[in-house]
Amino acid sequence: MEELKLLSSEFKIREDLAGNIIKLIDDGNTIPFIARYRKEMTGSCDDQVLREFSDRLQYLRNLQKRREEVCSSIEEQGKLTEELKAAIDAASTLAEVEDLYRPYKPKRRTRATVAKEKGLEPLAELLFAQERQGDLLEQAAPFVKEEKGVATAEEALAGASDILAEKISDDAALRKELKEKIFAEGLLRSDAATEEDSVYRLYYDYEEPLRKIPSHRILAVNRGEKEEKLKVKILCGEVSQLMEARFVRGESYAADFVRAACADAWDRLIFPSVERELRSDLFATASDQAIKMFGLNLKQLLMQPPVKGKVVLAVDPAYRTGCKIAVVDPTGMVLDTGVIYPTPPQNKTAEAAAKILQWIEKYRVDCISIGNGTASKEAEIFVADTIKKANRNVTYMVVSEAGASVYSASKLGAEEFPQFDVSLRSAVSIARRLQDPLAELVKIDPKAIGVGQYQHDMPPARLDETLSGVVEDCVNSVGVDLNTASPSLLSYIAGINSAIAKNIVLYRDEVGGFSNRKELLKVKKLGAKAYEQCAGFLRIPNGKNPLDNTSVHPESYPAAQKLLEILDLKGADADTVCREVASRADAYGRKKAAEECGVGLPTLNDIIPELARPGRDIRDDLPAPLLRSDVMDLSDLTEGMVLKGTVRNVIDFGAFVDIGVHQDGLVHISQLADRYVKHPSDVVKVGDVVEVRVLSVDVAKKRISLTMRKDSK
Repeated sequence: MEELKLLSSEFKIREDLAGNIIKLIDDGNTIPFIARYRKEMTGSCDDQVLREFSDRLQYLRNLQKRREEVCSSIEEQGKLTEELKAAIDAASTLAEVEDLYRPYKPKRRTRATVAKEKGLEPLAELLFAQERQGDLLEQAAPFVKEEKGVATAEEALAGASDILAEKISDDAALRKELKEKIFAEGLLRSDAATEEDSVYRLYYDYEEPLRKIPSHRILAVNRGEKEEKLKVKILCGEVSQLMEARFVRGESYAADFVRAACADAWDRLIFPSVERELRSDLFATASDQAIKMFGLNLKQLLMQPPVKGKVVLAVDPAYRTGCKIAVVDPTGMVLDTGVIYPTPPQNKTAEAAAKILQWIEKYRVDCISIGNGTASKEAEIFVADTIKKANRNVTYMVVSEAGASVYSASKLGAEEFPQFDVSLRSAVSIARRLQDPLAELVKIDPKAIGVGQYQHDMPPARLDETLSGVVEDCVNSVGVDLNTASPSLLSYIAGINSAIAKNIVLYRDEVGGFSNRKELLKVKKLGAKAYEQCAGFLRIPNGKNPLDNTSVHPESYPAAQKLLEILDLKGADADTVCREVASRADAYGRKKAAEECGVGLPTLNDIIPELARPGRDIRDDLPAPLLRSDVMDLSDLTEGMVLKGTVRNVIDFGAFVDIGVHQDGLVHISQLADRYVKHPSDVVKVGDVVEVRVLSVDVAKKRISLTMRKDSK
């Protein structure tokens, strides 16, 4: 009940809807299925919100489990009070629970535990109470016992001080207050750890308030420290008054002793620990932001519109070993492969051009896809010059080849193209990336796709979970052709794992293809639950039932048929249904139609566009990718030049834009718009075609500064 109320409040959704989401998740439903086919139960929450909800639910459950474990451990020690239990139950984070548990947590052997073994805890408590008047040495004298290793009163006092320092350090309320104070007032300071120049020079003499430092700078500083180029620490103001106000009482003979114990606790125990915790918190926040940004970029990259119906010739550039070539038909089937040598050191430009022109004519090539790796610039110049001589209109596009080599050398690549060597597989992948980015990129580890920021510094499990979720959401929102999809693509469909995906392909090969969705139940290991989850995301073009080529779930087929009936479209030809269904539904009244069809309004609103555009690809509604027919050089750029480009990566401080000169230009966040921009993702996304103006060009350093602002600044 506590989880329900908290989630309802945090996500600003009604408690009944939050309860529905929890039940759907607990019943084993996938996020894509819940988002698409249970909208009435969730208030139409999208997949991103549902994933965040699921993550938060898991955190709260882990928190409750840890509360119970801590209470049980303290109770076994006979030290659990009602007040302490209430504090643990009220703790809202795992860190708060651990701070409350700290005094009772089994410790390794410390200076304090050694002092306690010597029988000095009563002395520590006596002095900490600060109630008596007298002399420190007199109070310590009774605890001098050589058999216990306490030879003098001074040694007894030193041990008592160690006990008090640990006691003060273990105070949960104090630690919380100190952390909040340091975060509010402290600075992150970095200095050079080397005399060498490096990419971290900006941080060789640098400090910034903890509460203001942006995520990308936290990650940069951390990496600089890891690479031993920076020394990093937290600077904070005076805290002694705060500690003394809590623990030093009056002006007793023991006040200075307790004051000294506070200072020792701070220097030796509290600050090193709190500094680690704060830096860990900063990294966690920065990681969450970086992972979120990576996920957003990945989604936009995967959802780029496919170049459909085109024969594509791919060029995987290289120098010494030559450029690998692959030609694929509109379905991605390989028509031919080869190697040409237009780049140094061979420079067989004429021979290579003749080969390309021959293939353009033979295979009716429409577009050329060029990988952006080594020798890409030379390959692009060669292609741009060559297609001018072709007898048909041919365009080209430079595509990211990030991860292509990983795929080419993978077991999957070998299984898909056993007859090709690694380099030719890479060329095929580069061609297919232009034809259908989603279908090709799902074969590659998302971390290798190259649209992240400091992704190798991120917590691996969290990053993998997030990116896999992004890929899953993209694949399911687009849907896949059940009769042509690769096992890699199928494995991301809701309810289908890699084993079932392979079984689907085996069944497909055995029977010659699926004719209807119900046949999925004949696939080995694909049971009723998996069918419920996956069926709506799998398409069968030209199947027996036209609804099998839509995202209408089989459970809603009766509702779709009923809708056609009440709109007088039952038995109408496909063109009439496509043209009339939406307008007739509006005229009839969608709410009334939903009630008569026995579904909720959100479900009806999803059914109508599917009937209007069966087999539709939501990516077709997005702007087409920017194809080029000519090339420019970095030296051709001049200040003030206006160009069109494609956004390749969005990071916290701006966006990198490909303007066709083989070197992406940076649009700093301050240059993205004529207004204040809180974050670049509010303005641009990966794949956007944007108009930019050149601010400056540094040819030597290969740096291009761009602006999207319309004013003169």
